[in-house]
Amino acid sequence: MTNKRSFSTGRGLFVSVDGPGGAGKTTIVRHLAQMLLAEGQHVHVTAEPSGGPIGKVASELTPTVTGHALACLYTADRYHHVETEIKPLLRTGHVVISDRYVASGLVVQRFDDVDPVFLWQLNEEAERPDLAVILEADPDVIATRLEARGPHNRFQRTPGSSHTEATFYQQASETLEEAGFTVLTVDCSSRPPEQSAAVIRSELAALLALSGAAS
Repeated sequence: MTNKRSFSTGRGLFVSVDGPGGAGKTTIVRHLAQMLLAEGQHVHVTAEPSGGPIGKVASELTPTVTGHALACLYTADRYHHVETEIKPLLRTGHVVISDRYVASGLVVQRFDDVDPVFLWQLNEEAERPDLAVILEADPDVIATRLEARGPHNRFQRTPGSSHTEATFYQQASETLEEAGFTVLTVDCSSRPPEQSAAVIRSELAALLALSGAAS
């Protein structure tokens, strides 16, 4: 019989995965979800911008809207995403994995010269994940991957964007740690995506063990 584990508090586990374009977020999230499903967990994978009404508008306007306006739109989607999708699933014991979350909110609009303090103030009331994963990779490796696949958004067309984005994510990681988030950084430069997912799974196992001990 498959064991569908729920947590001691009756609440699920919320995991966010962020990192530079080309670091392999989506592939790593897929491997992580498959591992958890194989263990009998209830798993829900989501992403930002979300598939909700605000997220759809944000996606449509990303090519043309910039700066503070786009930052506010992304953040509005984040709060709506949490209330309408993430929290309800956490209450039913799911492991919710979000491909992009607050860390991306602290990074992307910096390419439009938005003050990082302003970005943090927008996001500081967002639901805190139980584990905030920040993927890291050598900027030259990322640049090669982006060149091979092509840019996915206007920010990745900026010269030297891979090095800039890597720096922004390092700073975002420091901001989250200073704010009390549980942050796990995973270097994906040479590690296959399934191994990166296994590193995250090991950290989740430790969190689950702590949850069980607390109960």
